[in-house]
Amino acid sequence: MSSPAQLLAEPLAQPLAQNLVQSVDWLAIAPPTITAVVGLVVLVTDLFVKDARKPLLGWISVAGLAASALMLLPLVNDDRSTFCQAGEPGVCSYTADTFTLAIQFLVLGGALLTALLSVTAVKDADRGLPAGEYWFLLLSSAAGAALLPASRDLATLIVALEVASLPAFALVGLRQGDRRSSEAALKFFLSSVTATAVSLMGISFVYATTGTLYLTQVADRIQQVDGQFTTLAQTGAVLTLVGFAFKTAAVPFHFWVPDTYVGAPLPIAAYLSVIGKAVGFSGLILITVVALPSYADVWGPALAALAALTMTVGNVGALRQQATRAYSAVRLLAWSSVGQAGYLLVPIAAAAYSDPEHSIGSTVAYALMYAAVNLGAFAVAALVGRTRALNRVADYRGLYASNPLTALLLAFFLLCLAGLPPGVIGLFAKVTVFSAAVDAGLGWLAVVMAVNVVIALFYYLQWTALLFRTPEDAPAGHRAPVPLTAAITVTAVLAVALSGAPQLILRFADTGLF
Repeated sequence: MSSPAQLLAEPLAQPLAQNLVQSVDWLAIAPPTITAVVGLVVLVTDLFVKDARKPLLGWISVAGLAASALMLLPLVNDDRSTFCQAGEPGVCSYTADTFTLAIQFLVLGGALLTALLSVTAVKDADRGLPAGEYWFLLLSSAAGAALLPASRDLATLIVALEVASLPAFALVGLRQGDRRSSEAALKFFLSSVTATAVSLMGISFVYATTGTLYLTQVADRIQQVDGQFTTLAQTGAVLTLVGFAFKTAAVPFHFWVPDTYVGAPLPIAAYLSVIGKAVGFSGLILITVVALPSYADVWGPALAALAALTMTVGNVGALRQQATRAYSAVRLLAWSSVGQAGYLLVPIAAAAYSDPEHSIGSTVAYALMYAAVNLGAFAVAALVGRTRALNRVADYRGLYASNPLTALLLAFFLLCLAGLPPGVIGLFAKVTVFSAAVDAGLGWLAVVMAVNVVIALFYYLQWTALLFRTPEDAPAGHRAPVPLTAAITVTAVLAVALSGAPQLILRFADTGLF
């Protein structure tokens, strides 16, 4: 015989059970899932593979990342969502839309190129980089980075951010017996943890004022916050953005970049410069445009100021690099990446004042261009670094005499970053970002960007000219292993193809992403 309490509880139990049961769209979540599973496979395989066969782990990782990227194809032009609230199909934790697929392509493609660079780096390290741990951490970070653009609630967003970040700390400091690497990892870790703590506090404020973590619900409810909680909600919005601003290396959250890039294995520096930024920018876009469009008057001016400050500090820092200083080539690329982050911030700031779809499309288009050519520049730096351990800018003098094709490709990558022909894609991408600022009425920001483009021209052209000067000593041969050659070739093909058909990525500026 059931008691009255049991009879009253039974009607409530069934709906609760139904709410807990989720149907999972495995195709939608396939890209990050495959990456994570391959990471676990590599970690377990490492226990049973002899040292002589450790390179096999690298090729398994390359194959896994390629498979993950291929799984994006069935999702094209087919928006899918999963992990949704029962009875509310529009309120979901994971969405695979055009924006998600574009960023996941950037992340997985960038991770694949990083893996190709890493095959050679791990082999050259001669046990200085433990293979099993290295590949597991790289794949884990890539899985988190691929999850983040699909996240549509604040909890998943912050978890994806940390899954992408925590393995990166270990990768920076993984080189055994290298004090510089350990110091870089510690600086990166402490800075990032502080930024994450601030973001978590911001998320708690947003949740306290809206009662939800889902981005679409936050966008609706934060407009109806009681007047006495408006300041709390605005504070939460600003604090939430801090962690993602750190990931983008926006000034003043940039101070970890030069030392971290120099101390990390070169493939990881390349990974942070591209995938790390993709994580930060996709998070910023989701927080601002999706969750907090009604607070555009708060985050719009803040991001515009950050963009101006970031591009100026980054380009001036790159301009000050001395060609004969140890690791000056990597430092110049590090400061350059800070300057490029400023350009990427411009359309996000513009989204507060104009059509957000167009502005965010401009950021995605610029990010795809930057990823291809910046990874190409790092790939050439990795090649030169095999014979010139200090990797100074001066070491590139006369590269054309010893390796004409490599010198021409590096020159092309640098011209793309500068936005000069024949790097047409770099020019078009900058024009797209510039027009986003003008259309939003941010004329002063467009002027700041124009000044910074001129500053950047000086150091990019200075490095480019050095490639074709007469070498001071006998030209050093640069024998490229197959994986390194493959990475340089892929980036070169992408850069040339995009310069020939820039509409392949510039179309994102004219189409809806969400």
